Amino acid sequence: MRIRTVHKRKYALICLCILGFIMYHRYLRGPTGGRRISRKVGLSTNASQFTLEGEPFHIIGGSIHYFRVPRAYWRDRLLKMKACGINTLTTYVPWSLHQPERGAFNFHTQLDIEAYISLAAELGLWVILRPGPYISSELDLGGLPSWLLRDGSMRLRTTYPGFTQAVETFFDKIIPKVVPLQFKKGGPIVAVQVENEDGSVAKDESYMLFIKEALQSRGISELLLTSDNHNALKSGGVGGAIKSVKLQRLNQKHIQDLNAIQPNSPAMVMDYFTGWYDVWGDLHHVLPPEDMVSAVREILRRGMSVNLYMFHGGSTFGFMSGALADPSYKALVPSYDYDAPLSEAGEYTPKYHLLRDLLQRYNRGETFPDMPALHYREDYEPAIMYQHLSLWDALSFTEGPFKSPRPVNMESLPVNNGNGQSYGYTLYETTITSGGFLRSGDNVRDRALVFVDRSYIGLFKRQRVELVVPDGKDQRTLSLLVENCGRVHQGMDLDNQHKGLVGDILLNNIPLRDFTIYSLDMKPSFIDSLYKAPWKTLPDTPSFPGFFMGRMFAYGYPSDTFVKLPQGWEKGVVFINGLNLGRYWSIGPQQALYLPSPFLNSGINQVIVFEEQEGDYKIHFEDTPDLGMAADIQ
Repeated sequence: MRIRTVHKRKYALICLCILGFIMYHRYLRGPTGGRRISRKVGLSTNASQFTLEGEPFHIIGGSIHYFRVPRAYWRDRLLKMKACGINTLTTYVPWSLHQPERGAFNFHTQLDIEAYISLAAELGLWVILRPGPYISSELDLGGLPSWLLRDGSMRLRTTYPGFTQAVETFFDKIIPKVVPLQFKKGGPIVAVQVENEDGSVAKDESYMLFIKEALQSRGISELLLTSDNHNALKSGGVGGAIKSVKLQRLNQKHIQDLNAIQPNSPAMVMDYFTGWYDVWGDLHHVLPPEDMVSAVREILRRGMSVNLYMFHGGSTFGFMSGALADPSYKALVPSYDYDAPLSEAGEYTPKYHLLRDLLQRYNRGETFPDMPALHYREDYEPAIMYQHLSLWDALSFTEGPFKSPRPVNMESLPVNNGNGQSYGYTLYETTITSGGFLRSGDNVRDRALVFVDRSYIGLFKRQRVELVVPDGKDQRTLSLLVENCGRVHQGMDLDNQHKGLVGDILLNNIPLRDFTIYSLDMKPSFIDSLYKAPWKTLPDTPSFPGFFMGRMFAYGYPSDTFVKLPQGWEKGVVFINGLNLGRYWSIGPQQALYLPSPFLNSGINQVIVFEEQEGDYKIHFEDTPDLGMAADIQ
């Protein structure tokens, strides 16, 4: 009897050892979250395919940016990605958000990149990191911080010392945070992209080598990638990094060109665009679901790897949206819905379901995780605006004012610890003694409301360069409220993206002088300070520009909703509990701002609207988005 018991114990011990070996092997193979295990062979390439630890590996990626999704929703969005059959998460790293001032860094809460990557590992996703420093991503200045432009000789995306020194300071902070999260150290990062789309500008042949060495010298040891549009593949790239291509439509010639340029490496579409972004005054861009899925099916059939840009776009909250310069200036809307498989609010779309079905067939019927339940959305009672504060009464809460004999651009203002003003509005005031013709040339960036003794007389924008100033007696105050609508996010002209007044304004061909300048960047600290301002009960005829205050009630646990300003509001910004949701503009296409439940309190929520020209007395909260009239991407 005792002998049998001993044998049973030995058998049980052997079984435990085998099970332990299996679990340990799986532990080594998959993303490990916070655990650190040394692996010898990471993501590699041979003539036809990627391999991971020496075994064939097919990248089926999707982009979700941590800075465009409320942190409370990171897990939800990544679980939905996992349930669709995606195996690799890709994300950009926005330098401008992580280093808003030269000596100030932010890696907390919404910007905790280590927590985001570790969460991806916990959920079983590999990661391709895209740390820039330039990322485009339809962000203001392509994700580069605006304080770089204080250097009058700055040459962005080159080996100009003023730029490289700033890059190295940023990399000294960000790269040590992600080095321990690399695959060979037990983390989920299997590849790192070197810069982004450099082939489209290629201003400095030494630049990409500098970025590559800056990454590697700080401990990046995984596979390196570059990514360019098809027409820039030859001029892009850097030795020792795999080239990949960005595509909107699948084109046989584009794939052939990539294979010809790089014949002994696997082909990868680093960005297959699932939709597109939107600009003010245009239509909402969509790509038919069938077009997207047929392109992905063909990419997979060819044995290529792919990353879906975007899998879930989210929102570009605040003033962070970029702009286009060609053929004319157009600013982007706050929504980054992108017509992606997951909507801006994390809803499943027809693209998601078709893609999930395709990937299940591609994986030979492999069982995917269950699709997470959707969040409830609610149409709350409207917020009635009950208090008003004129712009002029709010000026005492700004940083400044500052005196200058000539106009000073936004970036060169002596604010924010010597880093200048990045976003928002700047008010320029001077004294005039006559009427006549006011000419702006091309010196208003990007839009200016013009006032005489605080009475509105007209608008300057890039297409309009002349206004008539009415005659008047004695001295009068001329005011220009200039808005940065968004810096261009791509192209050759990034060095010239100064905002505010960038040169002289002429009255009867004589340059205006002796300005008083107010910085209205509308940061959370400024909005919070307004609660101490002399608000007044909303009059029948409020003055503009002005701030309007109301309350929104969310009983119980708050739900997602969409802020919609009905007809009667023209153009401005919405703040909920001090957070900048983004701009609204009656010209569309976007007609409602996404308001995620984590931004709301249970009970009373403070609503402040800054309106430039024309306001109503309430704003609505609806349970459905409104991105405007749709048009297929051309």
